[in-house]
Amino acid sequence: MTAINLAPTKKGYPLGITEEKLAEFQVLLATRRAGFSLEAPFYTDDHLFNLDMQGIFGKHWIYAGSVAEVPEPGDYITVDYGPYSLIVLRNDDGGVNVLHNVCRHRGARVLTEDAGTTGNLVCGYHSWTYSPEGQLIHASAPGEMEFDKKCYSLKTAHSRIDAGLIFVCLADEPPEDFAETAKVFEPYLGPHELQKTKIAYQQNIVEEGNWKLVMENNRECYHCDGHPELACSLFPTWGLTDGIIPKHLEDVWDRNKDAQAALEERCRRYGLPFEVFEELDTRIAGIRISRESLDGEGESFSPDGRRLSKKLLGDLRDFRLGRCSMHLQPNSWFHFLGDHVVTFGVFPINAHQTLVRTTWLVADDAVEGVDYDVDKLTHTWKQTNLQDKAFVELCQQGAESPFYEPGPYMKSEYQVEAFINWYTMRMREHLA
Repeated sequence: MTAINLAPTKKGYPLGITEEKLAEFQVLLATRRAGFSLEAPFYTDDHLFNLDMQGIFGKHWIYAGSVAEVPEPGDYITVDYGPYSLIVLRNDDGGVNVLHNVCRHRGARVLTEDAGTTGNLVCGYHSWTYSPEGQLIHASAPGEMEFDKKCYSLKTAHSRIDAGLIFVCLADEPPEDFAETAKVFEPYLGPHELQKTKIAYQQNIVEEGNWKLVMENNRECYHCDGHPELACSLFPTWGLTDGIIPKHLEDVWDRNKDAQAALEERCRRYGLPFEVFEELDTRIAGIRISRESLDGEGESFSPDGRRLSKKLLGDLRDFRLGRCSMHLQPNSWFHFLGDHVVTFGVFPINAHQTLVRTTWLVADDAVEGVDYDVDKLTHTWKQTNLQDKAFVELCQQGAESPFYEPGPYMKSEYQVEAFINWYTMRMREHLA
């Protein structure tokens, strides 16, 4: 039995895998049945998780955070997924420097907090000190010989900021089509002016499930009867079309259509794009974006659909703009409303655990306790996240059963199929 190493020589990490195991995965990808969930190893196997980290999270543009999380030069966040740890540091030019959070001395984490502000970066182990650009500027000790510090800079990754969202890529040569995807979503998100927002609250939840199950759960509303708080404002008919509406949702479907027609009229009045743009598996940087109506007053994720912050975002002129919803492959989704924004980032930990980071953003001049109440602002999605966590964990438990076998997706789950199709195509390319 021969062991081969699939790891990149410059980036990534060592991965020993037998030829037989690799051949098994290639067969599973090649024979994956369209319209059905994946075979169990895709959710449970540690080797396949390592391949995911190389073929998906090591090659593609990954959502890391927003500019509201690093508003000033020197502000940083750390982003961890799989074996990778990154420092995303706001620079003096308004962009970000992305540095691997691995000291060039003996590999210690340089920054250990989730977020903060720093000048130079000082490793807490032996005080090796780096500039904000990652250059080593101090590594002296009594009696040591001088060495070329230029050879020991922190390793860097690619970054880009589009419509106030920060993306990172670990590949030597990032996929080039992301710029075209950004051109699609910028007109939708731009009017919300993310650069003029601030964090109202951030939640980290570790779900006991594979990252793909987290993404699959998000890509459908077939389970939305399990979200009573969300169903107050989000129409549970999302993903359905005429002809497949359950009897108990017919009245909701009619109300949704009327609300959507009214929303589209307001969008035309204000010059806001609202049309569905969907290329989830027909481009490398897969996307779905649209502006969709909300129930009740149609303003926000509240029990009656009314606004949760008194401050409009950006240059918007109306609170009643529903939600601009965006899905990006492979690890994020977003809701842009008139009064606030909710971002979701999915960061795999291992084959069986995933960190879901949810961030609520409000206008930077909104005053807590005056313009918004944090508990009310976050209530709907806090509850929904806990419910989704439970659903994902049920699926993970099922995938680990010897009696699990792939099941068929329903018509309303077409976006789950698109995500899995995107994933299998990218992984086939990686293993080719």
